[in-house]
Amino acid sequence: MSEHNVSFNSDGYRLSGVIRLPDGLTPEDRRAAFLVLHGFGGHKDTPSVLTPCAMLEALGYVTLRFDMRGCGMSEGEPGHLICLEQVADVKNALTFLASEPQASQSHVDPKRIGIVGSSFGGAVAVYAGGVDQRIGAVISSSGWGNGENKFRLQHAQVGAYDKFLALLEQGRRHRASTGQSLMVPRYEIVPIPAHLRERIMPGSIQMFTAETAQSMFDFRAEDVIGAIALRPCLLLHAAQDSVTPTQQSIDMFAKAGQPSELHVFADADHFLFAENNARVRRIVSDWLADYFPA
Repeated sequence: MSEHNVSFNSDGYRLSGVIRLPDGLTPEDRRAAFLVLHGFGGHKDTPSVLTPCAMLEALGYVTLRFDMRGCGMSEGEPGHLICLEQVADVKNALTFLASEPQASQSHVDPKRIGIVGSSFGGAVAVYAGGVDQRIGAVISSSGWGNGENKFRLQHAQVGAYDKFLALLEQGRRHRASTGQSLMVPRYEIVPIPAHLRERIMPGSIQMFTAETAQSMFDFRAEDVIGAIALRPCLLLHAAQDSVTPTQQSIDMFAKAGQPSELHVFADADHFLFAENNARVRRIVSDWLADYFPA
């Protein structure tokens, strides 16, 4: 495996990325490739990104992992993560990876580029696949399709959802009166049990704008998943997900076209790829061999 650092433009921001190549390539080789997306406020060097990258490279794929705007080493306002802007970042990353001479330098077949994401990245992956026909395959791990329903279940304790809605309203009032964003702690937006918080890696964002939460609330990947039809879509979720409700992937699958698959794992939790689960690896590998070989 070899890798090189890259940067590319996305709506005026320079985004930082890394292209990795599988072993054994000849100068003439052109391989299928994957964009690998990080989760909520994460970055390109988290286990939820590096693990699927290593798995894909071992199977012969080129990978591009990158920091979304405002995350990691990319330009942009830290903590201001707008879902549709991340979709734009994905489109621009795809254009970059597929373009000449970049494609020839990285051995990429520009007509065979897929996308894989975890959690927030899974939702963005599905939405991007639904609105950009250039994306050849979509894999979502622990993703979500309806932000409002997701938050309702994530803030399920008595009074918690009303408190969350009040936070969104407070953010709107704060912006209107001050012209500035209200900053909100990570776990007030997406609650994560204490036993999983060690999975939030150093360098991940801890404070977000209220507009970030509103953007997630409004985001509806399930509205466009049907447009992926005729291209393969794989949904992965833990049966007892402590972060993103499992029902989110079930509901997306119900609205997906064919070919699509949903796999639910009883022996895992939210960070499926980071847990390096052998069953997840086997299912993804078999699915890729059937639907999107390198």
